[in-house]
Amino acid sequence: MSASEAAVATTALWRRPGFSALLVGQTLSALGDSFSFVAIPLLVLHATGSVVQMGAVTALGGAAALVTGVFSGVLADRFDRRRLLIGCDLARFALYAAVPLVWALHPSVWLLYAVLPLASAFGNVFQVTYVTVVPGLVPPEEITRANGRLYASYSVAFLVGPALAGLVSGRFGPTPAIAFDAATFAASAVCIALIRMRTPVAAAPRDRESMFAVFSAGVRFIARHPVLRWLTVLLTIVSGLLLGLNDVIVYHVKHDLGGSDGVVGYVLATGIVGSLAASLLVARIRGRLGFGATWVTANAIAGVGIAAVGWVGGPVPVAALTAVVMLCTSLGGISSMSLRQEVTPSHLLGRVTSAFWTLHSALAPLGAAALTAAAARFGVAATLSAAGALCAVTALTGLLTPLRRADRGPTQASGSTPSR
Repeated sequence: MSASEAAVATTALWRRPGFSALLVGQTLSALGDSFSFVAIPLLVLHATGSVVQMGAVTALGGAAALVTGVFSGVLADRFDRRRLLIGCDLARFALYAAVPLVWALHPSVWLLYAVLPLASAFGNVFQVTYVTVVPGLVPPEEITRANGRLYASYSVAFLVGPALAGLVSGRFGPTPAIAFDAATFAASAVCIALIRMRTPVAAAPRDRESMFAVFSAGVRFIARHPVLRWLTVLLTIVSGLLLGLNDVIVYHVKHDLGGSDGVVGYVLATGIVGSLAASLLVARIRGRLGFGATWVTANAIAGVGIAAVGWVGGPVPVAALTAVVMLCTSLGGISSMSLRQEVTPSHLLGRVTSAFWTLHSALAPLGAAALTAAAARFGVAATLSAAGALCAVTALTGLLTPLRRADRGPTQASGSTPSR
């Protein structure tokens, strides 16, 4: 496609009110999430001084998302998606708004142990539902471009947000940053309320059919597909290593390197540059190497980068390595998401997405708790060296599985509906 054709296609997307409202709402929401991405670990660290408690809060959030994943895809396939999205946004607004309100009266770490799991649960339902929305807002030929715009806006928000959150936290404390996150969820709900989406009506469940039985349709699809089956196994290990990585990097910069809250924000913002670069490069790289080589190589390099983080001195090299890790994990993540979209029939998209996320996130909460506990006991360098080595070995194991024979470029399967 020429530059002029691309510009025309982009303009056509902006002329679609539903998509424009979704894009604006999700950009605001992502900006708010990027504030909490920095502010919540800092809030726990300020209140307790404990990296173990940082990991515990993160692990609880991951566990809640894992449990919710059992039924979030079923909800997305059975109920009005627009109302479901609005309800999730309003619930997260109320939960995050409670943190600065309570903290203004008395710092209460216990509140984070209650808020984060609930917010993660609503976030999981929102994310799975969100996957199914884009095809109802744009024609089939514009879905890929629409998803690219949404992912790019998300990356830009996380590029700007952590640095701003670090500055706000350094000057006013972490709670105003969390208050900003709450406000963005309210704004997102307003934007989604303006959307009139075209969504297919799913067939009603059979009599006495349990929610788990409906969910298991997604599990069965994954189990029967050789590439998705092995991808789920490998990602279960990789995800267990990555969920707590942000907490360890925050702890490393603050505790080992003596950085300020603002420096933490800049380090994490630099990491998001890697994600943004991945969104621009992934189609070309996957088209040239194919899915298997792209996924294996990206995650193997990410493992090397993770291992090196604890050994370099100063925030600048840590930021550079974080960018490399985020670049590689995003390349692998976007590629695996695209493959799932291409091979999954549209009527199963919500349940397969829910099942895929739930299964490969199974060890993530334990991994986050274990990673942060190990960092506190054995040090960041030794912990990340072991984690990085395991990540690289896991990725290279993919060469012994059907992943090595996966597509040599993105193709859409008949009857599938690509989405986020």
